[in-house]
Amino acid sequence: MENCGTRPRLAVVVGGPLQDDARAERTAVAAVRAGWDVTLIGRSSSRRREERTLGGAAVVKVPVGTEMQEQARLRATAPRGPHALLTRWGLHDERPLARAEAAHAAWVREHTARIGALAARRSAALAPLALLRTAPLRARVRVRRRLHRAVLRLYRADWLPGARGRNSARPTGNWRTDWPALLDLDLAYGPVVEELRPDVLYACGVTAVAAVARSAARLRARGLRTAWVYDARTYVAGTTWPDPGRAGALPAVEDEFAGLADAVVAPSDELARLLWQRHALSSAPLVVGDAPVRGTVGVARHTCPTVRSVCGLADEVPLLVHHGPVGAGRGVETAVEALGVLPGVHLALVGADPQDATLRALLDGAARSGTADRVHVAPRVPHAQVPDHLSSADLGLVCGRHAPDREVVLPAAVPEYLHAGLPVVSSDLRTARTFLQEHGVGVVHAAGEATALAAAVQQALDRRAELAANISGQLLHTLSWEQQSAPLLARFAALLPAPDGSASAAHRLVPREVPWPGSAERRDRQERRRPGVTVPDWRPVPAQGRPGQSRVRLGMGCANHAGQLSGFARALCRARTDVSVEVTMHTSGSPLNGYPADVKIPRGQLGAREAKLDRVNRVLGSYTHYLADAFTPAFGWLNGRHIEDDLPALRGAGIEVALLAHGSDVRDPERHRERYPDSLFHAAPEDTLAVLVRNSARNRRVAAESGLPLFATTPDLLDDLPGAQWAPLVVDVDAWACDRAVMERPRPVVVHAPSRRWTKGTERILPVLEELDRRGAIEFRLAEGLPWAGMRELVQGADIVVDQFAVGTYGTFACEGMAAGKPVVAFVDERVHKAVGAVPPIVNATAGTLHTALENLLDDRAMAAATGQESLAYVRAYHDGRHTARALDAFLT
Repeated sequence: MENCGTRPRLAVVVGGPLQDDARAERTAVAAVRAGWDVTLIGRSSSRRREERTLGGAAVVKVPVGTEMQEQARLRATAPRGPHALLTRWGLHDERPLARAEAAHAAWVREHTARIGALAARRSAALAPLALLRTAPLRARVRVRRRLHRAVLRLYRADWLPGARGRNSARPTGNWRTDWPALLDLDLAYGPVVEELRPDVLYACGVTAVAAVARSAARLRARGLRTAWVYDARTYVAGTTWPDPGRAGALPAVEDEFAGLADAVVAPSDELARLLWQRHALSSAPLVVGDAPVRGTVGVARHTCPTVRSVCGLADEVPLLVHHGPVGAGRGVETAVEALGVLPGVHLALVGADPQDATLRALLDGAARSGTADRVHVAPRVPHAQVPDHLSSADLGLVCGRHAPDREVVLPAAVPEYLHAGLPVVSSDLRTARTFLQEHGVGVVHAAGEATALAAAVQQALDRRAELAANISGQLLHTLSWEQQSAPLLARFAALLPAPDGSASAAHRLVPREVPWPGSAERRDRQERRRPGVTVPDWRPVPAQGRPGQSRVRLGMGCANHAGQLSGFARALCRARTDVSVEVTMHTSGSPLNGYPADVKIPRGQLGAREAKLDRVNRVLGSYTHYLADAFTPAFGWLNGRHIEDDLPALRGAGIEVALLAHGSDVRDPERHRERYPDSLFHAAPEDTLAVLVRNSARNRRVAAESGLPLFATTPDLLDDLPGAQWAPLVVDVDAWACDRAVMERPRPVVVHAPSRRWTKGTERILPVLEELDRRGAIEFRLAEGLPWAGMRELVQGADIVVDQFAVGTYGTFACEGMAAGKPVVAFVDERVHKAVGAVPPIVNATAGTLHTALENLLDDRAMAAATGQESLAYVRAYHDGRHTARALDAFLT
């Protein structure tokens, strides 16, 4: 984030999910390395905005609504003509119709019940009078029913979607009408792009081109000289789209905007020629082929699982691999059929969507032909690991059937196969056939013919050594993203105007030493300790009966909030040679759960029989001590969902147990609200507060009744847990430390990163921070949902860290800010910290005094810098793990 005010800004815009677009990610990181300030924008899979970093680029995932699609659907289904006044009758679509039917049914039930009640109150002698009194009601019910049935008949006959062919999809050639999803995308992306005010916009594919072109036009209307580039990934006019709407809309949107772009990019010479002709471009499109990053190839070969190991196959078993989607037109059914005449040959489908109906059809076909045991489905791996993952196979397959768009582009899988060292067997698509024959690195077969594919596979297996020898270093250099992206980066720089508009401002580009994601990075201890690495770097607990048993075999689980159990494990193993540790973690899909652990159990599997039995065998068979984290159960959900339910079994096995509390798991909400006017429990959602009150009361009761050793990670919790000992939060001080001086920029960067806003008083302090940002006094950064690596980069690039104003103590984020040498502003109850003899050098403020506290730091920058250095010394004294290991000594004796 350094020098973000002077570096040129590039926005890379993707119309779909970012995880599906390796080309966009590689472009973003290449631009960062070239000196750009890059933001990569894509679609969020949730309903909230998500932010993280990738190789130095900021990543923003934006939620996209469906309002324009809904409006178009209503227009398409609306009746036309005078009779519509009758058929509408207050019904706009199926949902109001359902409500109308429910209301009608309720009215009928109400009135028929009244009829029955009136009739029941009359004796048999007065039956004629009862009939007389109920007759009007019965007549009203009959009339209402008939009218309702008539309206429904009119509605269904004239208006329901599909009625009389009115709503059959007929493309109009107007992309706004044919596929209004592009308008929804523009509504979501436009404000994000325009807030960035980029110098260059890069539209990745046709789905992004409308949003990018419109944002560029709006920025130019404000007087900015924003340029934009269109990367045409495929031959849009020659693609068979999955529905008529897109078939009409996407060629239309490309026709409207491609000629307006400042530059057009294509992945092949032939597609570049077609685009030049179709859109009458002023200059030929720039050719940038798809290719892996060569600097990442080989890095993960000995650490990531290979496709052969995933399939469970020995080295001598012939293995074909197909990487990528298996949808219609990919021709993978030809490969499955060919296995019938290729005895002993196996096929791995890597990266196919498990929910794809085509995949299920392929597996069903393999079962019918008796080859199901030789067809394997392997999950997607990160882009940077693809060549290494595939390298254990024998051949790579491209089976695509003939279609205009496939003929003119080299499939992206071909360079991946070659970087993996795999010869290629490809269908006779024009560009792929020419490439393979020119370089002698594969065999071509007739598309869609299983017998021909089988013969090509057999030929390639027989000639494998010869074909592989032709995969030269020069060829791989040409097919590397480092080489392919160079002209693209040059084009970006050429589009960058100087401040006076006279010439290029490429001199503003200062290259940075940013590693490619997945590339060879430092393997020193600091990097190995990063949360997210797959192999924990503490002394592990061996299985029972194995040599090397430690005297103390400590199990810890299972919350691992902010990676604290991981920090405890490292600290204990550094401090004591007689301790080995096993960390168990219950995980969800959140990127914030990427901390290292020996055992990770998805929450959805905690009730599974296998998971519960595994935990019983491991805990009772290996541990001498157990630290129950946040009162979570030790055996999954075997006995219940609380450590209290597992204590009898643990004690019966002779395992020493202690309890570890972190915060709201034991904090008394009522007492906290009485003590602090800005308590987080004043802002907690009602349903959440009810759960916290109930759970914290139970946890405090269990702690008091159990007689077990008690530990708390923050000093304020000692009031809630009488008899507990402070075991301070642990942070990797070296990993967070940085030598960047603070408070030297005219506009210091201020960072605030709430995990949940109500827990830190965010809503009360945002107006202050945003007002200072608008005044130009600070540059404010709000980060939510960032993984560890992104958060570290954010904090290290900051001048001031603003933490919480609703708790009364500091947490992990404040420790990380202090470890980076930044002054931290937060609300701290000094009473509870004096009680443990450790008052942190935090700038103490409330939400009401935050403005004054920040103004003081801005006015006295030397004092602010000195506070940052004091903070680093404090964290080294209390939070590098040594103090925590000493606190646990008595429990582990």
